[in-house]
Amino acid sequence: MTGRKRHVAIAGAGPAGLAAALYIARDGHRVTVYERFAEPKPVGSGLILQPTGLSVLADLGLFGEISKLGSRIDRLHGTDAESGRTVLDVRYDARPGGRYGVAVHRAALFGVLYRAALSEGIEIVTGAELDAVETGEQTQLVDATGRRHGAFDLVIDASGARSTLRRSAGFTAGSKQLVYGAFWASLDWRGAGFDERALTQRYRRASVMIGVLPIGRVEPNGRKMAAFFWSLKPADAERVQGKGLAAWKAEVAALWPECQAYLDQIEDFDQLTLARYGHHTLPNPAARGFAVIGDAAHSTSPQLGQGANMALLDAAALAHALRQASDIDEALAAYVRTRRWHIRLFQMLSLAFTPFYQSDSVLLPLLRDRLVATVAKLSPAPQLLASIVAGTLIDPFAPAGLKEVDWTERGEERPVRIPA
Repeated sequence: MTGRKRHVAIAGAGPAGLAAALYIARDGHRVTVYERFAEPKPVGSGLILQPTGLSVLADLGLFGEISKLGSRIDRLHGTDAESGRTVLDVRYDARPGGRYGVAVHRAALFGVLYRAALSEGIEIVTGAELDAVETGEQTQLVDATGRRHGAFDLVIDASGARSTLRRSAGFTAGSKQLVYGAFWASLDWRGAGFDERALTQRYRRASVMIGVLPIGRVEPNGRKMAAFFWSLKPADAERVQGKGLAAWKAEVAALWPECQAYLDQIEDFDQLTLARYGHHTLPNPAARGFAVIGDAAHSTSPQLGQGANMALLDAAALAHALRQASDIDEALAAYVRTRRWHIRLFQMLSLAFTPFYQSDSVLLPLLRDRLVATVAKLSPAPQLLASIVAGTLIDPFAPAGLKEVDWTERGEERPVRIPA
């Protein structure tokens, strides 16, 4: 945005909102972040930062900090719980260049971004339950008490999949609630029988998926942790709990005995978070003075591990568009245009892959275990799978004004933005 200094409001202090705040504040604009919690905090357990998200963090100068907290991931590996047959084996090094992922606790990612935002002097307003956005010559926010905030030159909705702001602006997401969700827990890492550089999973057909993901530490001197998850239908959660914790643990241990070291840490169902997933993609995530990024603009199952990475790319792309355009309207049009195909491709892929791992289908897991697992070993399938998981099947970097991390230097160099 050339010319005068702008005032930008951002709804939501998650990865998308905080990354956007950092970019825009560093470009010299005033930024106010609104967060509904009394204290900003992360929601959820672990995630994998893919080469896409890591390149955004590197551009923000945060790669080193997040890498020290997280756990490097080189491989995604899954086997059938009954036969022991490998049915998923995705290796980042199937493509040249030295890519890898970094698995982190959401609290670690939040902490890195939040501390950076505070160090930049970004204003963060807590306890702000925003209900609506009103667009016009300037844009205002309306909270649950009816109080108006603003006016702003631009409002960015980074408030997540259940955003009320996008609905108030007339954006229809066409959300589809997915049948399967998962129990999640953050536990102490127990390495015996597990690869510390892999997401490891066990499947029983497509109705049960168990996973262990090493996620590093929340703080530099903290204990090593793992994200443990068990897929199930949210509608079945009450029935599972009704049978008792011991019965559920016995079912998990029967399918994957090595998980006992994690099950022993779970003493109550209250330690498990029930995650529900939905699928939606806004066809046009922008209007006059209003942009939608992250899960508020597009959400899906975590099967491909792209959610937080797509959100970080949105933030970088929007900031790049604002930096290059002559006015906000032009910038928002550029943001929508540059993110459109990458978002649509990975939303489509996630929707296509999910039923093979989380569904009631009998045929799809048979195809996965017999046909797909065999084909996946034949070139160019390993390379394609590596690109899908990395989020780079089509180039997401240039449209967002980024260069990918130089993985041969393990990402220690900060990428240089592509000049205008």
